[in-house]
Amino acid sequence: MKRMPPALYCTPYGGFTADGREYVITRPDTPRPWVNVVSNGDYGFVVSQAGGGYSWRTHASLNRLTRWDQDLVRDEDGRYLYLRDDSSGEVWSAAWQPTQPDFQAYEVRHGLGYTSYLSSFSGVECAWTLTVPPDDPLEIWLVELTNRREQECSLSLFSYLEWLLGAAPDWHREFHRIFIETSYRPDAQCILAHKSLWDIPGGSGPGWNRGWPYTAFHAAGGDVAGFEADKSAFLGRYGRKSLPKAVKDGTLEGHAGRWGDGIASLHARVHLLPGETKTVVLVTGAADDDEQALALARRYTQEAQARRALAATRQGWEERLAGLHVESPDESLNILSNTWLPYQAISGRLWGRTAYYQTGGAYGFRDQLQDSLVWLLLGKPDETLRQIRLHAGRQFADGSVWHWWHPLAESGLRTGCSDDLLWLPYVLGRYIEETGDYPAFKLCEPYLDQPEGHSLWDHCERAIGRALGRFSPRGLPLIGDCDWNDGLNACGYREKGESIWLAQFLYGLLGQYALFAEKLNRPALTAEYRRRAGLLAAAVEKHGWDGEWYWGASTDDGVLLGSKSASEGTIFLNTQSWAVLSGLGAPERITGAWAAVEKRLLSPHGPLVLAPAYRKPDPSIGYITRYAPGLRENGGVYTHAATWALLAACKLGNGEQAYDIYRSIAPPIHGMEPEAYAAEPYVTPGNIDGPDSPHYGRGGWSWYTGSAQWFLRAIWDGMLGIRAEVGGLHISPCLPAGWKKVSARRAFRGCVYEVEISNPAGLPGGAARIWVDGEERTGRVITCPKGGCGGTHRVQVKLSAG
Repeated sequence: MKRMPPALYCTPYGGFTADGREYVITRPDTPRPWVNVVSNGDYGFVVSQAGGGYSWRTHASLNRLTRWDQDLVRDEDGRYLYLRDDSSGEVWSAAWQPTQPDFQAYEVRHGLGYTSYLSSFSGVECAWTLTVPPDDPLEIWLVELTNRREQECSLSLFSYLEWLLGAAPDWHREFHRIFIETSYRPDAQCILAHKSLWDIPGGSGPGWNRGWPYTAFHAAGGDVAGFEADKSAFLGRYGRKSLPKAVKDGTLEGHAGRWGDGIASLHARVHLLPGETKTVVLVTGAADDDEQALALARRYTQEAQARRALAATRQGWEERLAGLHVESPDESLNILSNTWLPYQAISGRLWGRTAYYQTGGAYGFRDQLQDSLVWLLLGKPDETLRQIRLHAGRQFADGSVWHWWHPLAESGLRTGCSDDLLWLPYVLGRYIEETGDYPAFKLCEPYLDQPEGHSLWDHCERAIGRALGRFSPRGLPLIGDCDWNDGLNACGYREKGESIWLAQFLYGLLGQYALFAEKLNRPALTAEYRRRAGLLAAAVEKHGWDGEWYWGASTDDGVLLGSKSASEGTIFLNTQSWAVLSGLGAPERITGAWAAVEKRLLSPHGPLVLAPAYRKPDPSIGYITRYAPGLRENGGVYTHAATWALLAACKLGNGEQAYDIYRSIAPPIHGMEPEAYAAEPYVTPGNIDGPDSPHYGRGGWSWYTGSAQWFLRAIWDGMLGIRAEVGGLHISPCLPAGWKKVSARRAFRGCVYEVEISNPAGLPGGAARIWVDGEERTGRVITCPKGGCGGTHRVQVKLSAG
């Protein structure tokens, strides 16, 4: 594999390769752990630049394979490889942890579906690549050792991981370890591990009375000299991971069974002539049974098969991302859009559903529905539809839904959050806009309390109907346990508090579904949705305007939040952004609301979600007031909401302001000051500290955030202005002055559109002339053949003043 050097947005800690496909970390002591989330949709692992991390199958919290402690300061728990010079006894690790060697050279490459550690120590080069094959429940460790000494050398390679096998964290280890049984199969050079207890919610019968139904395995190819499956024997009495007794002594004693503390360690010997390179392949996984585990171990410890799997994983990601590509004057935008935002949304959010700042594994009803919109942009709408159907099956017949649920356990929390259920019609509506696939409304899924199938239209109608049935006496929707902002979880506990943001969101849905109902020949429902939309708009205009902006929510006691009457949390971002996005409001009020955003919320580090921050807990509002000021939803830059503000700026046609907002939240831009920003410069953080924090501008909660998909959508729907509508592909760029040319490729309804936006005068937007395959079109919507033509179309867009 050809290794490209870091070339873009370089700092002392690393930079992107020229094609943006890898982020190369050049020193191990990054300000915070910089990780990769690698998954094939079932099996996955998280790995940091230092070597920390964990592995799982299906659910990262309920079905964790390996132990890991969430300590982002130490970051010293993970899967490890030790190297030992058998002549001198010198010991070091392939990654920085756990021995923290003084490497002659060290770099870590996070890529699409893999991470590689490249190190040089004591004349030995080590390249350790970790990946997950496309279709099997395991991870592959490809270890290449090269002797750069002038004399031959004999090395020992020791692997190490600690079995968890079930629900994490196993904080009561002395209890959980006694259910783990290990064994060694020399015919496959493989350690097997089972656990006779699985502490998982749900199920019938008494608790604490089911076994873990998988077989964990750890195997190696090559010359395996020994194994160890007991932690005490490996580390030694009061031993340390930085220098385990077994590694120091150069031998594994071969303990296994039910009476130790279950680990997996294999010892491989490697003899190298000067300049010689040899490869050792190790695998770790969770199979359905012993037979499958041994078969997978034998197959993937073969070097040729391991390399084929790595190539297939890389090729799979190239194919997945091929439907969306942009070349703009801003390299950060190209890197994010072409590679890291879709990768984060899919590998981190849809498949892994976990990271470092938040270990998860559950599906959030609203969360993964929104994340699945990424597939529409990539030209893979069937994947979005699959997600829609999965979530529809987690809805009750009264329209309510699970706020989240656990796969494997199939248990969930019935939500009192007022917005959760509405994301089902929202995402299905975006799917219809992308595909024109009205027959999808007829597809059937059961309700949780009614096993027979009901159409997706029925699911959406019931969700909207339930929301319309939960209004205050003055005609505003009730906030319930919260709206999109989970931290407002006490506002509507007694079913009196209201949400203006929910009103704006619902208003947009009513308008869209009135059009759908009309298309499906449902005249009564069409009229009703339009009537309710009108009443809702009138109620918001009468009660929701605060003089200069729209207030955000009211509590059960009628206290307004996001209002000039409040000394803290005086203005909320979402109600101003969604006034623009929904179009609910008089034009002068929408203009005024956005002016308030410009004055009070836009900052060099992104739009603040509210201001000023709450400084003392208020039990009538919720846990948002219990965060430290300036963190997360309490006066920080909550990146998910910030992307909506970016979309709003684009809808208002302000290309310069939109670009300023883009740059204020773009990770590669922030990452140029790594000590201040701290978070990874290649994926979005959930939040950036606001001005009330002493660490203003610091990123946090990276990877596991819904902002990745929305940031990608804001770039394409907003800035590039290439967005799907029922009638076709709408072209309306909102570019900053000075951008004279942008090239973009987008898959849409079975065709590929290659769009060239020329702006010879460097204008910040304006009128546009459009040609498709050389023929000038009127209007801004490109219609495409029914069913798609399967071809590629060239679209020329020329911006001009007007």
